[in-house]
Amino acid sequence: MKLVLASNNTKKLKELGEILTPLGWELIPQAQLGVPETDEPHCTFVENALEKARHASRLTGLPALADDSGLCVEAFGGAPGVQSARYAQTTADDPKSDARNNAKLLAELGERTDRRAHFVAVIVFVRHADDPQPIIAEGEWHGEILAAERGMDGFGYDPLFYIRELDQTSAELSAEEKNRRSHRGQALARLVERLQTRR
Repeated sequence: MKLVLASNNTKKLKELGEILTPLGWELIPQAQLGVPETDEPHCTFVENALEKARHASRLTGLPALADDSGLCVEAFGGAPGVQSARYAQTTADDPKSDARNNAKLLAELGERTDRRAHFVAVIVFVRHADDPQPIIAEGEWHGEILAAERGMDGFGYDPLFYIRELDQTSAELSAEEKNRRSHRGQALARLVERLQTRR
């Protein structure tokens, strides 16, 4: 099945592709089909994911897959949340930067003792742009924020996201282990299950 991925994030494409390709899905990034990014104006993950999926499907005529994901920090009441990728941006023209986002997170957490956090991923699949029954799947991955980065793999907040039972950050896990445990991996597994039961 050909699916357009409503994202231009190459690392996200790789991560999703590693999970979906063995299932016989061909994931095509929207940039390859000339689809520009759309605005993400909503305050919830599910609304932004649905906006992106409908946009990509409308412009390509293909079924579309979109996710909206981010880091929710308990001490910040769930922030940065849907603003996770743009956390350190000061203007709309500012480029996104994992390094600046991580630096800002550490600075704002400071010496706080409550460093609990969780990743959220909401994945939306639409058969067409006006699909009245999109499939929506969600995953959460709980951990805490370290005082300094550890690990060389992953992206985003992975080097700061510590999983106590593993004594590793997300950036220290193998791709296979991360895909099995992560918020995105959980959401994709639920999505696949829903797709299979719909047939």
